[in-house]
Amino acid sequence: MKTVAIIPARLQSKRFPKKILYPIDEKPMVVHVYENVKKSESVNDVIVAVDDEETVKELKKWKVKTMMSDINHTSGTDRVHEIAKTINADIVVNVQADEPYMNYELIDLLVEEFVNEDIEIVTAAGKTLNAMQLNDYNTVKVMVDRDKFATAFRRDPIEMEAGGYYHHAGIYAYTKGALEKFTSLDQSINEKNLNLEQLRALDNGISIKVVLVDKVSKGIDTLEDLKSMDK
Repeated sequence: MKTVAIIPARLQSKRFPKKILYPIDEKPMVVHVYENVKKSESVNDVIVAVDDEETVKELKKWKVKTMMSDINHTSGTDRVHEIAKTINADIVVNVQADEPYMNYELIDLLVEEFVNEDIEIVTAAGKTLNAMQLNDYNTVKVMVDRDKFATAFRRDPIEMEAGGYYHHAGIYAYTKGALEKFTSLDQSINEKNLNLEQLRALDNGISIKVVLVDKVSKGIDTLEDLKSMDK
């Protein structure tokens, strides 16, 4: 089973322009992500899907493997899919370019789930979710059933829902077929209303297995996030 990790890296993010190239300990943020992912024992190859020659030029200095993707993609998943179509892989892992402190062993845990042939998509969530995170719109929450499959994703918690929320991590592993199916679907109403792409899968009957760990890192959306990051 060949597994490829693809890091979608859009240069001009709205809240933090060029954040993927922002230096952390004198090294661009996305380089930290790339080198971290390469430590995973489950991954056969790591590719950064870029959309700008400036990124290519900078990452070449760090010997990062890059592939150019369409600048007009509206989501990271579409960017991952474009690259995945051109390579030989059974499992595709989508790792966010703004997660320099993600535990690379999380990738191994996700890939292990594919020993079950019924699994199509796997993601992760942290059991630790404090009151501030629970009420933070930018912290995505997930609910799971007894078999650890996602039943709902929320930005704002809903009191009527029974059960607990977990801190969703922005990492996904797909079978190549599931990635193809997902990206071929139109955006669902829930996805548009809540601005949560993963709801497209649930709304179309594609199950998402959730691996629960003690704690997950948070993506860096702003410069302030980086300065206050609990590493």
